[in-house]
Amino acid sequence: MEDLIEKLKLQIIDQLNLAEVKPEDIDPGQPLFGDGLGLDSIDALELIVLLEKEYGLKLDKPSDGKQIFHSINSMAEFIRSQKTS
Repeated sequence: MEDLIEKLKLQIIDQLNLAEVKPEDIDPGQPLFGDGLGLDSIDALELIVLLEKEYGLKLDKPSDGKQIFHSINSMAEFIRSQKTS
């Protein structure tokens, strides 16, 4: 799971063009939106594209997005759960 978390950090930095952010700056448990990493709704769309492009996963219910994209840990857990089912 640690490998997936580190990979997600790098992918998010790349996908969202967060040139000033280093992987070690991101706490995998911190919120991605609001007071955490400070992402916005446009970034949320980019994260959906990331899941589809890199992992072949689609959000069946958009209402699940808030829970899935809460943190890098929650994204990794979602990816892991979908890959094992």
